[in-house]
Amino acid sequence: MAATNGSATTNGGASSHRRYLYLAGIGVTHSIGYAMHNHIIQSLGLPFEFKNVECPSIEDLMALFRAPSFAGGVVTMPYKQAVMRHLDGLDDLALTLGACNNVYLTADGKLRGTNTDWRGIKGCLLNASPEGRGKPAVIIGAGGASRAAVYALSTELGCKTIYMINRDEAEVAALLADAQAYADNGQPGPHLIHIKSVAQTSGLPKPYYIVGTVPDFEPSTPQELEARAILESLLSTRDGEEKGVLLDMCFKPRNTRILKLGKRHGWRTVEGTGVIGHQVEEQWRLWAGQEASGNVPVEEAWEVLRKKAEESTAINF
Repeated sequence: MAATNGSATTNGGASSHRRYLYLAGIGVTHSIGYAMHNHIIQSLGLPFEFKNVECPSIEDLMALFRAPSFAGGVVTMPYKQAVMRHLDGLDDLALTLGACNNVYLTADGKLRGTNTDWRGIKGCLLNASPEGRGKPAVIIGAGGASRAAVYALSTELGCKTIYMINRDEAEVAALLADAQAYADNGQPGPHLIHIKSVAQTSGLPKPYYIVGTVPDFEPSTPQELEARAILESLLSTRDGEEKGVLLDMCFKPRNTRILKLGKRHGWRTVEGTGVIGHQVEEQWRLWAGQEASGNVPVEEAWEVLRKKAEESTAINF
């Protein structure tokens, strides 16, 4: 897939037949971002509608995105990597990260992919505390969302040492290979360390930022139980040691098992719904152009998102 520049559509997304924006993936019916986006659409007076659409396969997702009515889309699990080879172009950011969560139309109607997840991660972490800049960090998981976490932490927040917690060694190996794209002009990329056992955490400098990128689940296999024990070890601090910020990108439920664990250890915790809000301005620049994005009612959008998060029975349990 060739790299293309990051220029957003100037008119393709607003033409009369380009009507629908989508969140597409598996398990998306609970997601709350559609309310925020539809509020923005109404505020801007655009002829769009934002929908959550369940896509059992990547072919289903691409059929949706190739339809004449497509105006833009958010890609979620499990297609953030798989979608890349099906698009007409990718910007340099998507190629560097190795994951795409946003698809938009170019001026000539081509499908181009980029990544805005990292903005959500960075925004959530800094909003909680800026004190983690340059300190060791942790990422839980090694799938598509973890790529945005690596970028946000290493490139944007200067966290060059990142501990990886993941039960699948092959996934981590693939992430380590992708991270080589960050090396520049002879300078090394981030130092990713796969933590495979609790014993390995002994003596490690404590992390400040922790980002969860996996669905909420109760660990049951030996590998899952060990991964959860590793996280608890990294969360544990002695008297006087600094406690940091734990963000879980998963928000079904809002109060995930990982967040509960962080709270028990006295960490500041951030639910994943905020990741949606911190991407909104860049998403609308890509979908509707610079002028429209400048008129996005950001504070109102956040209010709608927070209200929906509080009211949704699909994520409050």
